[in-house]
Amino acid sequence: MTILRTMRNFSSMNIAASILLFVAAIAAAIIANSPVAPVYQEFLLHELHLQIGNFNLLSHGGENLRMIEFINDGLMTIFFLLVGLEIKRELLVGELSSFRKAALPFIAACGGMLFPVIVYMSICPPGSEGSQGLAIPMATDIAFSLGVLSLLGSRVPLSLKIFLTAFAVVDDIGGILVIALFYSSHVSYGYILIAALLYVLLYFIGKRGATNKIFFLVIGVVIWYLFLQSGIHSTISGVILAFVIPAKPRLDVGKYIEHIRHTIAGFPVVESGSIVLTNEQIAKLKEVESASDRVISPLQSLEDNLHGAVNYLILPLFAFVNAGVVFSGGGELVGSVGMAVAAGLLFGKFAGIYFFTWLAIKVKLTPMPPGMTWKNLSGIALLGGIGFTVSLFIANLSFGANDPVLLNQAKFGVLSGTILSGLLGYIVLRIVLPVRKQK
Repeated sequence: MTILRTMRNFSSMNIAASILLFVAAIAAAIIANSPVAPVYQEFLLHELHLQIGNFNLLSHGGENLRMIEFINDGLMTIFFLLVGLEIKRELLVGELSSFRKAALPFIAACGGMLFPVIVYMSICPPGSEGSQGLAIPMATDIAFSLGVLSLLGSRVPLSLKIFLTAFAVVDDIGGILVIALFYSSHVSYGYILIAALLYVLLYFIGKRGATNKIFFLVIGVVIWYLFLQSGIHSTISGVILAFVIPAKPRLDVGKYIEHIRHTIAGFPVVESGSIVLTNEQIAKLKEVESASDRVISPLQSLEDNLHGAVNYLILPLFAFVNAGVVFSGGGELVGSVGMAVAAGLLFGKFAGIYFFTWLAIKVKLTPMPPGMTWKNLSGIALLGGIGFTVSLFIANLSFGANDPVLLNQAKFGVLSGTILSGLLGYIVLRIVLPVRKQK
């Protein structure tokens, strides 16, 4: 019952976060095309300062970060830290922890990254205008896709949820590698060397049993600043930080339970009805609290702490500043880039995920998971085309302020491809999944 309750809570959180993300994106599009659009643009370009003397933490190359840069390069680092923590957990104990578990999602994700690129290149060939955006339709948004899947409730087999989560995590790894390899320029190796030394320091401090999350995060901010100045995209610092945060708790669960039993057995008893605790009782309760902190690993604790801030603040803010598609003004709205991105998400992701999964099962590289059928796989493959967050992120890296017309087309392609993929995926799954009778 506890597992089922946890899954229901997780599903509710995904639905609420997805709705908030969608509302933020729609609000951005409405405001960007309203009379208050200049105020919206002024907000995006507002310079930020966090100074001590002449040193401004929120600066890059001597120039102050603007609001949109702070959100995309700063706050999104926290999002990528959370992604890194989830990837590390999946690699250690989750659905990517063994070849048997990881094989099918990995193969599906490879198809889901390759085919969108092929579709994009067929519309925007190498060397043509907009060809640098071919990585935009590669990604699957985990929160958004799971949010749509959660709308179907208990009709969805557990194997489908696991499969979608696992291949979306592999997609994230692919997106992170693309950002690190292709969206970095003029690398300053001095900054990277100092950051590498700090990572090594954190790794060995963690190995010696340190579990203070604040310490890791403070050093993480220093590393983020070094990456910001280095030429390698600053969000990569968050992913690497996740891999040096300890995954092992200081106290074993068995020893923790034994300790708690011993503490409770010696808990001082006072008269019933008293509302004031004695000093001895407070000391015992603090002892229990300290032990409870040590039985949860820093990785798991930080992942749990970040989910709320990322889902309900950072991602909606990111959507609000990046999803402002302008429907009028100079430049063509759809264009080749918009069509390439939308087609890559809708057709490329579906074809890649479905075909590679079908091929892996047919040649007996891996069995079909229980509960999965060819029909419901088609719905999951369509949900793989929900590429909202990382796709918008890569669109900004591809075109940025240098080509606002192509960036606007890319945003329109991401929004239209995501909405169509989510809607069609939901409809297909609603049709093919059996309705479970209530007992």
